[in-house]
Amino acid sequence: MNDKLLKAGALVAAGGALAGCAQKQEAPRPNVVFILADDLGWGDLGCYGQQLIETPNIDALARAGVRFTQCYSGTAVSAPSRSCLLTGTHTGHTAIRGNLPAKGRPGIPEGQQELPAGTRTIFHDFREAGYRTGAFGKWGLGYITTEGNPAAQGVDEFFGYNCQTLAHSYYPDHLWENDTRIELKDNVPEIPYGQGTYSADLIHQKSLEFMEKAVADGKSFFMWYPTTIPHAELIVPEDEIIEKYRAKFPEETPWAGQDQGHPRFRIGGYGSCAEPHATFAAMVTRLDKYVGELVAKLKELGVYDNTIILFASDNGPHQEGGADPDFFNSNGPWRGYKRDLYEGGVRVPMIVSWPGHIAPGTQTDFMCSFWDMMPTFRTVLDRDAQVSGMDGISLLPLLEGRPEEQTAHDFLYFEFAERHSQAARIGPWKLVRLGIGSDADRYELYNLDEDPGEEHDVIADHPDKAEELKAVLAREHVPNPIFPLFAGE
Repeated sequence: MNDKLLKAGALVAAGGALAGCAQKQEAPRPNVVFILADDLGWGDLGCYGQQLIETPNIDALARAGVRFTQCYSGTAVSAPSRSCLLTGTHTGHTAIRGNLPAKGRPGIPEGQQELPAGTRTIFHDFREAGYRTGAFGKWGLGYITTEGNPAAQGVDEFFGYNCQTLAHSYYPDHLWENDTRIELKDNVPEIPYGQGTYSADLIHQKSLEFMEKAVADGKSFFMWYPTTIPHAELIVPEDEIIEKYRAKFPEETPWAGQDQGHPRFRIGGYGSCAEPHATFAAMVTRLDKYVGELVAKLKELGVYDNTIILFASDNGPHQEGGADPDFFNSNGPWRGYKRDLYEGGVRVPMIVSWPGHIAPGTQTDFMCSFWDMMPTFRTVLDRDAQVSGMDGISLLPLLEGRPEEQTAHDFLYFEFAERHSQAARIGPWKLVRLGIGSDADRYELYNLDEDPGEEHDVIADHPDKAEELKAVLAREHVPNPIFPLFAGE
């Protein structure tokens, strides 16, 4: 990719010129489409170096906008990462810090721990600005009878999975449309698994209809598209995409999963897969096809030139359900996978396109995170808006080619309560704490400029830097008794 590397986020001057032109013309506030892949690795896309999987539409999106090389998710698993994204808070402060199930509480048959009442989300900001808000895909932030349900969190239209556990199946027996359970009549035991309704296809169709209705009604819209692809299980409909990859990967080792008759079938288990490599590749390319169709729909509706499109992944690549991230080099040059606070677990692809504002074909090594999304959108809606009370910073100056106005992070902080781990980064220095409260409790220090693969722990050589970062770990963690990081919380 022949992008110009833009140190410290300094987008080319053309971007600022375009932005200035747009401001003088007082263009209407933009629509926003945020596509969030599930467990897609930094290296799974062609524009990030992938050699075996074709992603032409996502690569085209990168050519149309800016590609981030130092974007970090909220943390290393789904629900807390999304909580960070939607609330502008890092995992030391955000309400949801793990994938804790809520099933089993009275009246809650599925779902995860909910965002609490009074939570302020991105959706509230857009709704109060007069936008129509939608979410299409996996929620996982509260069952429909709790305060964490999409409607209570500012979503006008929701379609997809309420429960992350049930989202492990691509042929579920039901999905949710707002607070209505939608039975999928052809996803029943009498019909062979894989021959009914592929959930990602149906959810994608609903997202296209949402945009059509919003434009027909003359409404600006914010659409969050948290797809389940390519999260395990490995399964995809029969079409020309899977046929192409079967030919590309002719020698496969089948993976034995949890099929019909197993107690976890369609309830968190992953079905068997005869062709894991071909299937994973086909799933990523199918997601790429969806991205192309979303862009085409925006152009068909005449709103593409006034739409911000973002593409990212919720955390690093998984090793479940027969997935083989090492075969595809899914984590790129980084150490670690999903659930790790090493770079491979939290450094994710992010692409942003915004015609007339972001200069096309650019790249930035500016260090940002999911908790920057809410402040950024708030200032897109109102350039004078206050972003206090959040951990993030607005990236609007960066996106519009005004690097002299862009605030940088003093540090980034991560924690993952379920593995009792923390990490912090200041400049090139990153401290990781593992096994908190156990006999294996330890700190590791890395210089990412000199050692991007985190292979050489240099804590013994730089005790002062380690102490500086330890102070961040101690300061930024606010105890949450539902998701204890330390014993006794």
